[in-house]
Amino acid sequence: MLSLSALLLKLKHWLKIYNNLKKENKMFELHDKVALITGAAGGLGDKIARTLHKQGATLALTDMRAEPMEKLKAELGDRVEVFTANLTNPEDVKNLVSQVEEKLGRIDILVNNAGLTRDNLFIRMSDEDWQLVLDVNLSAGFKLAKAAVRGMMKRRFGRIIGIASVVGVTGNAGQANYSASKAGMIAMNKCLAQEVGSRGITVNSIAPGFIRTPMTDVLPEDVKAVLLAKIPEAKLGEAQDIANVVAFLASDEAQYITGQTININGGMAMI
Repeated sequence: MLSLSALLLKLKHWLKIYNNLKKENKMFELHDKVALITGAAGGLGDKIARTLHKQGATLALTDMRAEPMEKLKAELGDRVEVFTANLTNPEDVKNLVSQVEEKLGRIDILVNNAGLTRDNLFIRMSDEDWQLVLDVNLSAGFKLAKAAVRGMMKRRFGRIIGIASVVGVTGNAGQANYSASKAGMIAMNKCLAQEVGSRGITVNSIAPGFIRTPMTDVLPEDVKAVLLAKIPEAKLGEAQDIANVVAFLASDEAQYITGQTININGGMAMI
């Protein structure tokens, strides 16, 4: 039978192991951080929101559609606020950051995730479809970052993460507007990263490849086969693959990563 001193020594040993494990599990934690996520009603936005919330962040969700965001808020419980906004409306974009800061006090993390497509061949693409995609995918992100970064500079901490696309790096037939908007986001974030890096703010882009969504689930098998043939991993990515990298870039562990484009595409484009 162990003596009391031996038992206490053993207990101290196991407590040390437990505390070390507990400390390890705190990696990428986002407690006391406020994250504004655009396009939060979509599949990718939903997964990003869930992942950041799990890591302890307080969420400001924004999208045109309130119902999916309210459903997500009810499911997650505390630390979630919903802000309905139409990023094609300049006034909504202008007021969004101030509304979030008034409600939640600040914005520590901005995830520019909102985006849309209006695909067509270059010679058939209308001026309206060109401008709409640039307005939502690029200009709205510029305006939100410009507004949010002011508070980040004062607090000397911030994370700005743009969800770009592999076609913003490679281009794609029929997507001149979308590709240009995502390439613009990548270049814009590199410029901003150089301007605010000394203030404790990092600015990065994530360029997803083909990600499994309800839209890709219904594609004909022959179309899926063509897509998969271009991907060395021979599978589509998952929204969680993107959300995991967002959580990492938002964390303290990524404090020395800025101005980068993280390509998540299963090897489809090795850049």
